[in-house]
Amino acid sequence: MSRKAYLILENGTVFEGKSFGAEKETTGELVFTTAMTGYLETLTDPSYFGQVVVQTFPLIGNYGVIPSDFESNAPALKAYIVRNWCQEPSNFRCKGDLDTFLKASDIPGLYDIDTRALTRIVREYGVMNCKLTYTLDNKEKDLEEIKSYRVTKAVASVSVTEKELFESKEKKRSVVLWDFGAKSNIRRELVKRGCDVTVVPSTATAQEIKALNPDGIMLSNGPGDPTENTNVISELKKLCEYKIPTFGICLGHQLLALSQGAKTVKLKYGHRGSNQPAKDLKTGRVYITSQNHGYAVVGDSLPDNAEVSFVNGNDGTCEGVNYKDMPAFSVQFHPEACGGPLDTAFLFDRFIQMIDN
Repeated sequence: MSRKAYLILENGTVFEGKSFGAEKETTGELVFTTAMTGYLETLTDPSYFGQVVVQTFPLIGNYGVIPSDFESNAPALKAYIVRNWCQEPSNFRCKGDLDTFLKASDIPGLYDIDTRALTRIVREYGVMNCKLTYTLDNKEKDLEEIKSYRVTKAVASVSVTEKELFESKEKKRSVVLWDFGAKSNIRRELVKRGCDVTVVPSTATAQEIKALNPDGIMLSNGPGDPTENTNVISELKKLCEYKIPTFGICLGHQLLALSQGAKTVKLKYGHRGSNQPAKDLKTGRVYITSQNHGYAVVGDSLPDNAEVSFVNGNDGTCEGVNYKDMPAFSVQFHPEACGGPLDTAFLFDRFIQMIDN
């Protein structure tokens, strides 16, 4: 029988539910994702570091645990909240169930709560901190802990610590993937297109990256406030002077903009899910994209050498940037994911063409 558990929000609201996964108290930043599938990609996405993730889709876990779908070696989120979780998954690729996976990963879960009401609170009041606990006896002390919580050292916590080479069969090009919390499918998409990919840690310098003599540079996704990464921004500014073809995704998109003097802003509740609309300003076409970010580049703050290429279809925020004085572009969404399901994979082809030209 499941243990009773509680979710205490920063504004004092309490939700009662039941525990699954690991039994441990935890504090984090509460966010929600609107994805209807892809819960394994959500669980293993490093960009969720420090966050408590709510799934708005009511049934999670029905196709079990499939390691080949993982985006990293282990989950980085603080806790996982669902309406219902499937105890008997069915899929020919299934290697286990969600409860067992969360226990093995030391991630606590909470279910049998009104996730729709919880999501409406976050949409109304914005992202807030919360705590998953098993008693309300210390609520006042818990609220102090909740209000003081901050997501810090996010990139350093999820980036690789040593460089690693992933070779392609064709070996047509060499690309450096600067890892700020990279999803594995970014690397796979590059290797699939004939690129030998050298993954380097977030602490790499511009000189170290240039010494690898890459044909192109990929700036990965990652968690946290982009402005905290002052060393990366400084090194990226130097790296841009070498005019190496560069493609930035999500956090990489934000860091590239910051290196050129633009600004970023924290969104009220962010964009998270595999069904987010992004409009191409050149063609007017709207793409269905996968997204996971709480910050955005301020389009009006871009320098003269840059222009907004995509905007979010819901709130008009900047979702892409093209640079005029260097071979570089970036997008806020995830073209390596399956939002459309393959609507924006052409951006990898654009990057390859930029390298070849």
